[in-house]
Amino acid sequence: MSKRIRAPLTEELRLIARVAYLYHMQHQKQSDIAAQLDISQATVSRALKRAEKEDIVRITVNMPTGVYTQLESELCARYGLKAAIVVHCEDESDEAIFDHIGGAAAYYVETTLGANEVVGLSSWSSSLLAMVNAMHPLAKATNAKVVQILGGVGNPSAKIYASRITEQFAALVQGEAIYLPAPGVASSIQMHEELMENPFVSQAVEFFNRITLGLLGIGCVEPSRLLMSSGNVFTADELAMLHERGAVGDICLRFYDVNGEPVLTPLSDRVISVQLEQLKRARRSVGIAGGARKINAIRGAINGRWINVLITDHMTALRLMK
Repeated sequence: MSKRIRAPLTEELRLIARVAYLYHMQHQKQSDIAAQLDISQATVSRALKRAEKEDIVRITVNMPTGVYTQLESELCARYGLKAAIVVHCEDESDEAIFDHIGGAAAYYVETTLGANEVVGLSSWSSSLLAMVNAMHPLAKATNAKVVQILGGVGNPSAKIYASRITEQFAALVQGEAIYLPAPGVASSIQMHEELMENPFVSQAVEFFNRITLGLLGIGCVEPSRLLMSSGNVFTADELAMLHERGAVGDICLRFYDVNGEPVLTPLSDRVISVQLEQLKRARRSVGIAGGARKINAIRGAINGRWINVLITDHMTALRLMK
């Protein structure tokens, strides 16, 4: 029985180099290379892998300036996130951060929103307002239900209304807006109970368990200027109580500590918004926030698994990694 004679190493490397040249330099398909050299496509595939091993081919990825792919991967690995999007922002003012992460969030929605999704949209969020303002109309109807998940009725003198964000977003994605016609904070528990019995309020609340994509601003205990102008805020004494109990941030006025544990107080019974546990059941809960003052609020949201996608600026991302 004759033994099969293996090709000399030089001839083997010559074939590997030839395959690599045709594939990488002349951009031929593997099937075409196989036909040209009278070898199998599996042999072509093995040759390309061997070309890397033998340093015949060296593949490098040159990241454009302002792209943070490695940092995004590190955030996902450390915190168990489904995805992270990190944008470059030299100016750490709130307005600059809102614009940059809002633009990134707009592109994320435009490229990932599926058909017939139930989108939960938090109101009184500057980041989400920047996102909506940066979005382009989608060419194809998504038939999404766009649900307002934090009460939007507030101070009539406020320049920006929560319903505007919901309405504009729904129009951009060719979906249907579902409004929550109630304040974010009821004046009393009795008023909260009465509002929850309102048929239009209950209609919106019924969608909370069906959310597939949550687009969420992340707040500190101290309300933002936009939220302050809305009138949907707690008193100074009530905020002090939240601080004493370890609250570091909120999503839709549902407060939590740095470990992500909910901070429950009598105030919780007056809030009209989605529950944190309802957001956790969504396939994607996207936190859109950045800036040094929100580090603990963002960290708590991630630790509690209240969000599984983060869109933020690069300085915030670096602080989170430290």
